[in-house]
Amino acid sequence: MGKQINFHSDDEIEKCIITRLRNAGCVFAEDETKLLISEARTPDSLAVMVDRRVAGFPLEHIIGWADFCGIRIDVEPGVFVPRRRTEFLVQQAADLAFPGAIVVDLCCGTGAVGTALTVFLGWLELYAVDIDQASVQCARRNVTSVGGNVYEGDLYQPLPTKLRGRVDILVANAPYVPTEAIKLLPQEARKHEARVALDGGTDGLDVQRRVASEAPIWLAPGGHLLVETSQQQTKKTVEIFARNGLTPQVANCDELDATIVIGTRPFL
Repeated sequence: MGKQINFHSDDEIEKCIITRLRNAGCVFAEDETKLLISEARTPDSLAVMVDRRVAGFPLEHIIGWADFCGIRIDVEPGVFVPRRRTEFLVQQAADLAFPGAIVVDLCCGTGAVGTALTVFLGWLELYAVDIDQASVQCARRNVTSVGGNVYEGDLYQPLPTKLRGRVDILVANAPYVPTEAIKLLPQEARKHEARVALDGGTDGLDVQRRVASEAPIWLAPGGHLLVETSQQQTKKTVEIFARNGLTPQVANCDELDATIVIGTRPFL
């Protein structure tokens, strides 16, 4: 059981929690405190939740959801938490998509990207895939709530073959952290998120290469592949896309520190 929090007023409780979170290194201690208090059902459960946050568990794993593009996305313990920078991936995909488009969300994690796209655009023919079982279970709650389909497996492998050559938008927030850089990530990611959702291989681009190599098989003529990458990796990602017959372009968002590479299958 967590440490008891016994005070005479709500203000004192809030101040105590803020202090504990600040001392634990939580940058947004005030906002997190409000969320924890609002989600706790009892004083005892609040104490346990605060203890877990102080111990380094991701806030989203504790409260069970993440705010992504203004949408509440269910998040399970151990599953990759959708980052705010990935909202730029959704924005770029939404600019290219249209209601009724066939959309595939590879390496979907919670399914946040595909779910947000569907909410923004109305109905989409949405298919989401992840290799991690816990992520698939979580994605099923989010994606099926907007009428989408979720598959467990390695990239394109579990997708229906009927989608070949018909996908309008292919989004892949594939892992792009180089293996040696995993140890530099915040504790929340290193200890509490699936390694498969973070590790992109020696240069961080192993999964991107695999995604790009098969993308032309699945994309419709004029269809688009969008991946999130880092500024340092942009040049290599662009080269990967070009080598696989995709016409690449780059979009950046300084506010979110986000970089998206878009590859288009040419009309032939």
